Amino acid sequence: MIAVDSLTARMPLCKRKPFPLVERPQDLKPQELVFLVRLTKEIFRDYGEYMNRINLYCQRVWTCKVTGKTNLTFEEALASEKQAMEKVQQFPKELVAPVLHDVQFSMLTLKDLANKIAMKLQENLTEGTELYGKTNNRVYPCKIVKVLVEEADRTQYEVVWLDKDKKITGNAVVNGEDLVRKKLPFSREVLKSFIRESTYRSVPWVLHDNLARKHGISTDPPEELRSKVSFQDGRVVIIRKRSVKEEDVQNNGGGEVLRKCKRKKLGKENLESLIPEKNSEKEPVKYPIDDLLVEPASNDPVFTERPSPSREFNVPMECVGDLLMTWDFYSSFSRLLNLWPFSLDDFENALCHKDSNLILIVESHLAILRLLIKDNGDYTLAIQKKNRKPKITLITWTEYLCDFLEMVDVTELSNHMTTIRRGHYGLLDIHAKFLILQVLVAQALNTNLIRKKLDEYVEQQQVLASTRREEALEEGRKKRQDKELLKAESHGKEIIEGRSGESVGSSSNTMVHGNYSKQNGYVADKRNKDAVSSPGKHALKNILKGQVDTTMRRYGKQQKVDDKATVDIKKGPAKKGAQKLTGDDGYKAMDRSKECRKEYLEREMEKRFIRTNPMGKDKNYNRYWFFKRDGRIFIESSDSAQWGYYSTKEELDVFMGSLNRKGERERALKKQLDKYYTRI
Repeated sequence: MIAVDSLTARMPLCKRKPFPLVERPQDLKPQELVFLVRLTKEIFRDYGEYMNRINLYCQRVWTCKVTGKTNLTFEEALASEKQAMEKVQQFPKELVAPVLHDVQFSMLTLKDLANKIAMKLQENLTEGTELYGKTNNRVYPCKIVKVLVEEADRTQYEVVWLDKDKKITGNAVVNGEDLVRKKLPFSREVLKSFIRESTYRSVPWVLHDNLARKHGISTDPPEELRSKVSFQDGRVVIIRKRSVKEEDVQNNGGGEVLRKCKRKKLGKENLESLIPEKNSEKEPVKYPIDDLLVEPASNDPVFTERPSPSREFNVPMECVGDLLMTWDFYSSFSRLLNLWPFSLDDFENALCHKDSNLILIVESHLAILRLLIKDNGDYTLAIQKKNRKPKITLITWTEYLCDFLEMVDVTELSNHMTTIRRGHYGLLDIHAKFLILQVLVAQALNTNLIRKKLDEYVEQQQVLASTRREEALEEGRKKRQDKELLKAESHGKEIIEGRSGESVGSSSNTMVHGNYSKQNGYVADKRNKDAVSSPGKHALKNILKGQVDTTMRRYGKQQKVDDKATVDIKKGPAKKGAQKLTGDDGYKAMDRSKECRKEYLEREMEKRFIRTNPMGKDKNYNRYWFFKRDGRIFIESSDSAQWGYYSTKEELDVFMGSLNRKGERERALKKQLDKYYTRI
């Protein structure tokens, strides 16, 4: 198979051309400070050159060499090549040689070549192919070991029969029509990637020399191509006649070259190689871009200085993340755990306290232990083996906790079980307390009760999301109908006024041209005046009728969605509002502004907690968290080693004023902060 041993071997193409890496400096000293490119390991001494290279790698000018995908960044192209190479490496070995024979010196396009090879493989079976064969009116798995007779109208194969474990149970000679062909074990895209990776040029497609020698494929061009190709540095190149434009490059001046290059579309690369750049203007940057590439500009707004976050925590800095994770779990599933919600500060102070029987600590542990017993899982079996009662009390809770720790068998906690059994839980190291809580939370998340609740939340979120999409579509339809209504009403008035003028002019004309008047919507007969209306009135009536029908259908459908979405939700204003959407109240609710309706759906979706995600990142990849049950913005460093928080509105306003919207990360973070500003 094809091996890729280095980055250079699978280097993405820049503007569809090979891109050389910067060579490592020869006189580099061990103590010298340099700039290293993360993706390519290139080393630069000059910061400007380093940033230029980083900027180039972030531009969408790269092409995946294996799949041919374009408009990628360098990192995306690398990931695409890696994924494609993994699929190429799985290409069936028995098909490599036949495919390479068809590829060598083919003049077809890649698409046509792949289609031709796929059809040939589907029709012509080769040795080593596993498929199904018919015998005794039944179909059995088999493998072709030899092609005996290969003719246009009749082909015979020697096959061996296989059992479920791929072991040979017998052999036979079968005809081609008795074999059931399988679908190819690879897609056309994988075949195209295999062809690209096996060749160093296209049309004609030429295999790598080592690959051709390995499979015994000739490297000499066929007779019909020898007059069109030649060898240069051991590679096949196309013989091209000297063109007129190349002579012009040598004989004419720079202005003439520029004119002809533009006319003949030689491309930017040719222009750059022929004429030195003069008065070249820097291309404007399209924002947003990567935050680290944003440079100060004269038209930038005045950014405030970013405030330093507070770092006053009672727990060690390395435990803050565990503290937030555990508290967020208890707050989100408090109803399921039968826990009254408690604040983050109370939880933090209780964990740091040395008292072993604090109600908050005891109940937070008991809630999960009771959940595990109710789930009837491994923990229930563990306490049944010890003949313990299913009811846990404030006196016996440490014994049940030790039973749980014995069941999970965490080495780091085995040394603390004696202290817990003696009733001195409060004397445990804070790191041990957090480790116990982590294990408890992990076990709770694996219970059927919580998984069922999460599944319900997912389903309800999908219903709410569908409702939001339908309302957005309905809003668009309503706007279009309003435009059509105004247009039809205006058109109807014009027609009515025109027909009225004609009727006043002459009654005899009305009788003579009665058919014409009827066709245009006007009838002189007073008896039929109410029965027949103008086209404008017809259109107006139909549109209004359609609009009412659509609104009624929308209202009926919305009732079903709201009823379904409010199942198992706390009985509050939201549920009462959903139940009262009948008659006139329903129409009043439908008349609420679009913004209020969107906020309502957003709140309902947030109630179905699934997972807390950070609001975003700043330019240095620091993550920002907001928990709706705590009024602070928490800041997590990129390596999760440092934590801080903003706790006042003034700090939040100053921080938001320091964000640069030209950067991708800070732009997204600013958008989220604006969205949740009133709640924060």
